[in-house]
Amino acid sequence: MIHHLRAAGVDFILDARGPAAPVVVHWGRALGDLDEAALTALADATAPAVAPSSIDRPFRVGVVPLLTDGWTGRPAVEICPSSPELRHLGTDREGDALLTTLSLGDVRIELRHTLTPEGVLLVDRRAHNTGADAVEVRAFAALLPVPARAREILDFTGRWAGEREPQRLRPGHGVWARDTRHGRGGHDDPFLFAVGTPDFGFRSGEVWATHVAWSGDRSLWFERNDMGIAVIGAGERLDGSILHPGATYEAPTVVAAWSDAGLDGLSGRLHPWVRSWAAPRGPRPLTLNTWEAVYFDQSLERLTPLVDAAARVGAERLVLDDGWFHGRTDDRRALGDWTVDERVWPEGLGPLISRVNGDGLEFGLWVEPEMVSADSDLARKHPEWMLTPADAVSWRWQHVLDLTHPDAWQYIFERLDALLTEYPIAALKWDHNRDLLVPHTGDQVRALYRLLDAVRAAHPGVEIESCASGGARIDLGILRRVDRFWTSDTNDPLARQRIQRWTGILIPPEFLGSHVGDERAHTTGRTASMAFRLTTALFLHAGIESDISRADDAQLDVLAGWTALYRAHRALLHGGTTVRVDDADASVLQHGVVAPDRGEGLFAYIALDRFDAALPSPVVLPGLDPQRRYRVQVLDVGAPVRAIQDAAPAWLATGTVLPGSVLAEGVLTAPLLAPGEALLLHVTAD
Repeated sequence: MIHHLRAAGVDFILDARGPAAPVVVHWGRALGDLDEAALTALADATAPAVAPSSIDRPFRVGVVPLLTDGWTGRPAVEICPSSPELRHLGTDREGDALLTTLSLGDVRIELRHTLTPEGVLLVDRRAHNTGADAVEVRAFAALLPVPARAREILDFTGRWAGEREPQRLRPGHGVWARDTRHGRGGHDDPFLFAVGTPDFGFRSGEVWATHVAWSGDRSLWFERNDMGIAVIGAGERLDGSILHPGATYEAPTVVAAWSDAGLDGLSGRLHPWVRSWAAPRGPRPLTLNTWEAVYFDQSLERLTPLVDAAARVGAERLVLDDGWFHGRTDDRRALGDWTVDERVWPEGLGPLISRVNGDGLEFGLWVEPEMVSADSDLARKHPEWMLTPADAVSWRWQHVLDLTHPDAWQYIFERLDALLTEYPIAALKWDHNRDLLVPHTGDQVRALYRLLDAVRAAHPGVEIESCASGGARIDLGILRRVDRFWTSDTNDPLARQRIQRWTGILIPPEFLGSHVGDERAHTTGRTASMAFRLTTALFLHAGIESDISRADDAQLDVLAGWTALYRAHRALLHGGTTVRVDDADASVLQHGVVAPDRGEGLFAYIALDRFDAALPSPVVLPGLDPQRRYRVQVLDVGAPVRAIQDAAPAWLATGTVLPGSVLAEGVLTAPLLAPGEALLLHVTAD
């Protein structure tokens, strides 16, 4: 029969008639109430004509298209030895999901398509070897058709401290593919792969997008062939996984979303869905991390003034970063020796934690459990536990611990369990500072998931931050097991504005860490004003990464006012709808968050560089109720915002009241900000 899933303005229609593999008839805009006759007519009407000098019947791309069926494109499923016959054993509806069972020789395939209440499509796949011989699974991805009007691709590349850099193109016939080989997402991770109508933007155009909820290697691609057929594919990148008799391979979930309101429309579906299963365990505590404050210079005497300063400005959590464990004097040694260094902390971490807790802050701790230094007691005692041996290529002077080795896995769990049992640790910053550089990394990722699950089960109150030399492992697979991501190792607000803008398409802001760093950025050497740094960090899970024990009273007062501002608007920032503006002037970024009832909003107007004209682009405030009137006022972050104008727009001083429909049109004259400055606006229904 023909199955019809509907939710939140999205339709997914699957033609499961007959013995052939089911065909996705439609995925996208809701088509209205369709009875059985209408569904049949639709499915029949979408069958293509027979092209000249081609196969002698209409060809439709099934959920598992095969070469023997006429599919000459990139295979989504490839199992060797191959079988020429795919049989459809049945498709059943289970609530909001369709379960399709197929057989390909001795391999039984199960596909589950689920449409969530938010209109997000989830595609799950399993392969079970029912035969007597092992088979090789070379590909086991999800494949979804897109219409001919979807011609423009957006995906992402990047580098350390420059993650999520967008790249766009309009390919002709053939395949545009992004495969990763890092054993983690990587700094160049195409974490979201989108195809849309030409020139789609944040607020306009149709977009079809996929994400592989997986923390290892992945494959994503778009293909348009000479017949005019267009598809997007996504799944784990496999190095030829062996499936033994009786064994089952369960592929990572592919998350797919459609929007007719541009990239913000994708966020409008993805963010509520993520929040439905990954709700934070409380308000996101403003965090001070010690790395850029003290680096490896750790001692109770050195850190006590920093703890006191953190408490004074209103921080709610302090995280002790790298340098606390046995023998860790620099980044070339001691990873794996997860005991407190008695030379640095002769009485253990207890006195520091007592000071932190006594000042009213939670205590967090940095760890890197998946790694080992060649110069470590662990590597000398157990070289067989190293996934990358000591004589292999190192990365940041470290190697990978083989978590698939049962004894290595147990050792790491016991060390983490011992630390979390001995000390009142509220959070772990879980780092991962290198690529794996070995094949067949899927089992390592699954072992990591088991480790995270075990730690959370043993210590359910402990929050975990996923850090991977910044933002090299940001995905929805690990988000099921962690509470936030470290978005990037750069605290340079100019770089951060772009990184945060694109990362936030998929990940809601409360799960992304952003800290106020020093005036001169650690990663770029660029200087930035206090107002720019404060405004940039405000919109995510905010924190501080600076030695504020050396700050004067005036600077501490500014930070205290900013932390109070964060707490006052935290519910809005972490529970609202993210909106962004497509501005023709690339020197300007505009974004904001609007309350679910659209009664309030917080917006940022960012001058990244010199404007392309004598007067700047206007302020645009999207996402508000067109019928309601709003008061717009500048919100003081506590630090001066530099402008290079003779006279400021009149409304800046007193505010203004206008309908939401007018504010979305860009009628507000913007001040001529100096490059590297930010204006914060608070909008409330009048």
